[in-house]
Amino acid sequence: MKISELSPEYRQPPPHAGLIADLSKAVSDVESFAASATAPEKLAADLRRILTSLASAASSSSFTEALSVQIWRLGTRLWNAVVDRANSAALAGGPAALAVEAEIRQAAPELLLLAGIPDGVPSAAAKVASFFHRSGLAWLDLGRVDLASACFEKATPLVSAAATEDRGVLLELNLARARAASDAGDQALAVALLSRSKPLAAASPEGAKSLAQGYLSIGEATLAAKHSNPAVEASTLFTEALDLCEKAASPSSSSPRTPPYGGATPKTPNLEGLKRRCLRFLALERLQAQDYEGVLRCIRVSRASMGLEEEHPSIGVMAMRAWIGSGNMAEADKELERLMANALATENLCVSAAEAYLAAAGPEAARKVLIALAARCRAGGAAAAVRVVKQVIDGGGGGIGRARAIAELVSDERVVALFDGPGNTHERGTMHALLWNCGTEHFRAKNYDTSADLIERSMLYVSRDEESRSRRADCFRVLSICHIALQHLDRALEFVNEAYKVEPNIKCAFLKVKINLQKGEEDEAFKQMKTMVGCVDFNPEFLTLTAHEAMSCKSFGVAVASLSYLLGLYSAERPMPMPEVAVLRNLIELLSREPGTEAEILKYSRRAKQRMADLGVESFFGSGIVGGRELNWFADLSWNMGLRASKEKKYNFGAEFFELAAEFFSSSNAECDENRSKVCKALIMAVTIMLNAEELNNSPLSDSDIKKGVEMLSRAGKLLPLISPSVPVASDQLEANNFLYLHTFNSYQLMGRMGTPAHPQQLQLIKNFASSKACTPANLLTLGVTASKGALPNMLAAEFSLKACIATALASQSPNYRVISCALRKLACLAGLQDLNGSKSDAAYDVFQQAYQIVVGLKEGEYPVEEGQWLVATAWNMSCLPLRLHQAKVARKWMKMGLDLARHLEGMKERIASMQTTFENLERVSGDEPDECSQEEAPKASISGSMSQPVLV
Repeated sequence: MKISELSPEYRQPPPHAGLIADLSKAVSDVESFAASATAPEKLAADLRRILTSLASAASSSSFTEALSVQIWRLGTRLWNAVVDRANSAALAGGPAALAVEAEIRQAAPELLLLAGIPDGVPSAAAKVASFFHRSGLAWLDLGRVDLASACFEKATPLVSAAATEDRGVLLELNLARARAASDAGDQALAVALLSRSKPLAAASPEGAKSLAQGYLSIGEATLAAKHSNPAVEASTLFTEALDLCEKAASPSSSSPRTPPYGGATPKTPNLEGLKRRCLRFLALERLQAQDYEGVLRCIRVSRASMGLEEEHPSIGVMAMRAWIGSGNMAEADKELERLMANALATENLCVSAAEAYLAAAGPEAARKVLIALAARCRAGGAAAAVRVVKQVIDGGGGGIGRARAIAELVSDERVVALFDGPGNTHERGTMHALLWNCGTEHFRAKNYDTSADLIERSMLYVSRDEESRSRRADCFRVLSICHIALQHLDRALEFVNEAYKVEPNIKCAFLKVKINLQKGEEDEAFKQMKTMVGCVDFNPEFLTLTAHEAMSCKSFGVAVASLSYLLGLYSAERPMPMPEVAVLRNLIELLSREPGTEAEILKYSRRAKQRMADLGVESFFGSGIVGGRELNWFADLSWNMGLRASKEKKYNFGAEFFELAAEFFSSSNAECDENRSKVCKALIMAVTIMLNAEELNNSPLSDSDIKKGVEMLSRAGKLLPLISPSVPVASDQLEANNFLYLHTFNSYQLMGRMGTPAHPQQLQLIKNFASSKACTPANLLTLGVTASKGALPNMLAAEFSLKACIATALASQSPNYRVISCALRKLACLAGLQDLNGSKSDAAYDVFQQAYQIVVGLKEGEYPVEEGQWLVATAWNMSCLPLRLHQAKVARKWMKMGLDLARHLEGMKERIASMQTTFENLERVSGDEPDECSQEEAPKASISGSMSQPVLV
């Protein structure tokens, strides 16, 4: 059985009743927004669902007249509710909430469009189109151009073919579509829609005004977006707007005739404000196009119809810029004055215009402009002054002229007065920073006079409270530095004293040291340096700076004192500005430039050696190449100082310097032959200088010194093979020969301090040297002479040395007969001293015999003349004692030796005859008589009167 058959009361409901009920409930919820708890998002979703269902139903079957009327009533109610919601402040929200409200609003015309146009509703199509227009404007305000365009496009067909009285809605739709197209960037479509609207606006002044506003709005957008389409120009759009204003204001446009949209004849609207706006934007467009004459024409037209009190402030700004662009600064100045006299112009606009004017007029006009701004800007005068000064500073060309203009500008009392009061603290700081930075730039450019002027003017904007104490002190210090650079030392001292009063610190103390050094007042510099060291914020780096400053001022004492004090801080294990070895090096370098500083240099060199021993070589000198260079520097310095002290006969210093050099050279990580040879040479030189000091001071070495010398020579002896030559080389060709000889000589000397038991060792030492490749006749001669001297001479060593000297010299390719002659003389003297009784006379005679063999066959002058004369005289005079002892045979032997020598030596020819006569007389007198004849009968033959007696050396 069917349900309809159960009871006659059950009847089929009307079609779409459920949708109508849902729609009615949704409209009721929208209407009761104050009491309803339904969220707007849910309302929008419900309406979206209902619209979808109704659209589906309308596509399947058309709505009945009654249903259409019912939907129209609900749609109208919904629109009215939406208007009420829009007017309510309770629903105000962000963009998301407004978008939901716009969706609810659009649902009303969508319902009316679905319901169709009923016959009983007057101007139904125009009403629906108006609802869509307003909904589209809501979307347009939210930036949803796509949704807005959709609304406008749905509304346009509803009124495009409508009656004449609905053409006003179509005009509004066209203007809205043009705005949407402009917002979407399609300026060509916007212009086309505006052109399409001209017939619609021609019949009404209000329509012409609306269209003029549309052209103005699209022109503004085009000008702001700088549209690249050449077909769309902002100037054309502004001109169209002006033409429409003219037409709407003309009498013909308002002549009595039939109203175009019905009703009473409309009045002519007030278009002066719109015309002025059009002229302003047209002037702006011409200004951007750099058509300055066009700008001025627009401004003249605009000003012709109003007074100064009605003039928009932008007119004055554009006029000023136009005059600047055309190069007429006088008129630009007048426009700036007119702008500042305009009560409608804001302070910010006046300052911006002043900045633009100064950018063109230059710093010379800044003072006048700033004074005018000071009078104009009551509340923000300080901020305005800061902006003007910044514009002058940033205007380019930071020359001295611009800096002077800035200094005069900021020092004006009226300008300084703008910054009074606690409310301008930020602006005061900004102005000070601007002047400080400008002064700093000139300082870096070494324009110290200009820099000092700017820094001093910047102090006008530094308060005297406790917070600004550090800033004021900085200013005083910089002023002091500027005047130091300008050599205004007294002025610089005044500023640094002021800085010290405000903020006493090490920076001020150092500047005082610097000033005193440059003034040449070393005593004051010493005092200030002590003050600097006692500062609470003392930093050792300032001692380094003091040393540099003292060196540049050639103040030796202060430089040494600062580095000496700095050196004393290294034991405190505090961070230091430079390595200790660098301080020592610089200190010694300074001391080495002055005479008589050997003791100080030796003291710091000893410290370097001690610190090297305490810390280690790498920890003290550094690692790698740098550390090696530092160590070599100290080693070389010690060597050079040893040589210098020795040359000046300061042997006590020289010996220790060479000893230090040996220690430094031996500490090098580079265990190369060169370093070991340097160690060997330094040790030998140290002992050599010790012995020289003993001789010079005539004071014997102590036992400890002798022991130390022996130890050093022992160390050197182990290293001698490194410097010994492999083949015989002349002493003047190899320095190593000298060191090998010095080692032998020094060893011999120290052995001599040990007494007689050392004689065999001394002899063996000389024999070893004589067998070496470095041995030379001169060395052997010196050793022989040394061995023959002293309280305990070593005759055997002396005899061996002298004989070896003669043999070595004779064996050379070019014998040195001066050395040979000296050795012969010493050897002859030595032989004569061995036995004064004559028992050893054969030894002496053998020496002269050897001399005779040497001189026979020599070229004239080859044997030294004075030595030859000594040989002849000594041999001849050796006969005197035998004659007195009646030993005629011995006397004849010596006289014959002297005569034979005289015949072969230069300078004796005039003596030979007398000598021959004396010898013959002796032969004749002695005859065959025995040698023991009486003294009375012996001939008194002597050539002592004619020849000099030999002199033993």
